[in-house]
Amino acid sequence: MPESTESLPHPYVGMWVTKDGHIRQELRADGRYDEARGTRKSAYLGDYQVSGNYITYQDDTGFTADGHFENDVLYHGGMVMFRETAKD
Repeated sequence: MPESTESLPHPYVGMWVTKDGHIRQELRADGRYDEARGTRKSAYLGDYQVSGNYITYQDDTGFTADGHFENDVLYHGGMVMFRETAKD
């Protein structure tokens, strides 16, 4: 029997960063996110779910938000975030 793909991480796992680097959001494979703002590490923590190219968030205080991915860019809450790539 083939292995279920439900347990495989979606393609958006990783670090997403605004162009100015002020906001950094890590989407972890365990369905949690950790968002830093400026020098404030872990400013927002919570759960997220991805369905296709759509993402929904619920932070640990209960606040909810959403966004979508298009051409490897994350649009969320008026922000435009880019995938952080490894530096050589």
